[in-house]
Amino acid sequence: VRGTIEGEIRDGLPGALLPASADADARTDISPDLAQVVNGRLTAGITASGRLRFVRTRDGAELLAEVTPHFTSPPQRRYAPTGRGAGLHHTEVLFDARDGERFYGLGQHQHGRLDQKGAVIELIQRNTEVSIPFLVSSLGYGFLWNHPGIGRVELGTNGTRWVSEASRQWEYWITAAEEPAGILRRYADVTGRPPLLPEWASGFWQCKLRYRTQQELLDVAREYKRRGLPLSVIVVDYFHWTRQGEWRFDPGEWPDPAGMVAELDRLGIKLMVSIWPTVNPASENYAEMTDQGLLVANERGIGVHLPFWDKGSADPVLVSYYDATNPRAREYIWSKAREGYFKHGIRAWWLDECEPELRPEHPDNLRYHLGPGLEVGNIYPLLHAKAFHDGMAGEGEDEAVLLCRAAWAGSQRYGAAVWSGDIDSTFEDLRRQIPAGLNIGLSGIGWWTTDIGGFKGGDIESPSFRELLVRWFQFGVFCPLCRLHGIRQPVMMAGAEQTGAPNELWSFGAEAYEILRRWLGLREHLRPYIMGTMRAAHTEGLPPMRPLFLNFPHDEPCWDIADQFLLGEDLLVAPVATERARERSVYLPTGADWRDAWTGAPLAGGRWLTAPAPLETIPVYVRDGGSLEPFGGLDRFGGGAG
Repeated sequence: VRGTIEGEIRDGLPGALLPASADADARTDISPDLAQVVNGRLTAGITASGRLRFVRTRDGAELLAEVTPHFTSPPQRRYAPTGRGAGLHHTEVLFDARDGERFYGLGQHQHGRLDQKGAVIELIQRNTEVSIPFLVSSLGYGFLWNHPGIGRVELGTNGTRWVSEASRQWEYWITAAEEPAGILRRYADVTGRPPLLPEWASGFWQCKLRYRTQQELLDVAREYKRRGLPLSVIVVDYFHWTRQGEWRFDPGEWPDPAGMVAELDRLGIKLMVSIWPTVNPASENYAEMTDQGLLVANERGIGVHLPFWDKGSADPVLVSYYDATNPRAREYIWSKAREGYFKHGIRAWWLDECEPELRPEHPDNLRYHLGPGLEVGNIYPLLHAKAFHDGMAGEGEDEAVLLCRAAWAGSQRYGAAVWSGDIDSTFEDLRRQIPAGLNIGLSGIGWWTTDIGGFKGGDIESPSFRELLVRWFQFGVFCPLCRLHGIRQPVMMAGAEQTGAPNELWSFGAEAYEILRRWLGLREHLRPYIMGTMRAAHTEGLPPMRPLFLNFPHDEPCWDIADQFLLGEDLLVAPVATERARERSVYLPTGADWRDAWTGAPLAGGRWLTAPAPLETIPVYVRDGGSLEPFGGLDRFGGGAG
């Protein structure tokens, strides 16, 4: 559905939708009072007064309708000039609210809500806040606001309002299905499905802020292997480079990247490298990129966007972002990454800072190749991921895994995996990650993870933090991707020499280590099952990590439970996210019978229970008759030597 106050509808504006299928079997019915398009389960109608309404075809039940304004009030579609260029308008589209309707999706947010009815969600990319303007309604429809600009959605009790700060026209896509899984399948049809996750990526990822040298990183990898601990990926974080915008290892600290990759390959470990889209004016590429117009420009002032530390400077420097919306700039950054990393054997990429992060946050001051910042800014992380996906494909590589801090609608088709950003090391933040992960999964991003233990804070000698780390690790074992990361305390001052405290499995005391290594063994045990959930994401667009209602839509309590989730079809997980808790309430959905994953005890669905949760375990249940058997005791998953 598209509309504008301008003289004509435009094609070719940036958006999330793939080319439309030509096999739609739709019909139109036009009368003096009503024009309708009937397309499968959904019928769209517009009255003679101009009001749009969407109903379920089989019974005429209303799903979504524009407001009916008073004849002296502003209309349901509103426009105001922005003064920022010809054709750009502040645009609003208003819909009626429905009592009892719930809203899910909309990317990843830190408000701690699963159902977002009543919330105001800003449509802007920020660290920890991922803007994907797609929602799933409990009434049986999915809605994509197909506009990559800055705005907001107000999910009020008295109306729903979609707002774009600067647009040439408004556009949305809507679908209907009998169950929410059908909505997600249709959404994946039009925005793309993720590739099949490479098997190596389903294992454990070791990361910290930061390994400063090649020797330090290899020592950690060797120690994992000496202890017999499974390790699939180890990560090189920032400041491994010479300068931001040069995209290559500092040879003084990383003298033999190819040799490092070769040794890790022999150990069965992949190396992932952090790539920033920032360019230091002192870098060797800055002048060329400026001359060729490959950097994001500013409407006012000079073209710098972020003060940050870098090699060669004791104080923060003012860096610019390369323009990911420019195809030539995408080719350029890949050419540098190919020379600096790919030729050494690196095939996994951590695309950090890809919102892009701005200080101050003035998206109205940005001028991209694709258009003004207010009009196109949210699409940056998608096109940045496309640069590396397409670059890998051009080298004959079909296993692109891109760990991104931001995403937009359709990012999944480029192999984007999202983590929840620089969150705090607190139980409160752990609780928030559960609905955050569920909602981004409902937004199309099935490859998702967190910094296990949180990113900021966390004294590794503190009993409180060690308990948090254990509880977070237990949650992380059942996340689509399992990655330990964080800055930790004590920490050096910020800057190019920054490094946090130790952050390996054995860094948190003997008691925690004995628990963690067994949980790591459980993750290894689950990997074939996890890969099955990844195949469902690849073929159907269904997320591995799911709210209960996705599999049990007819069980009313499942629509409100934000602190439990399903991993695929057969595992129900109830994380413990409260300090010193040693039991928790759990709901087992009706429509299935269950078994306690630890004891094998049978349990009927459709009831609440109080489950024990000693520090060593959390409540986990296996669907009876599914593909998984109960685990048995945790001790069977040794995960390596003490």
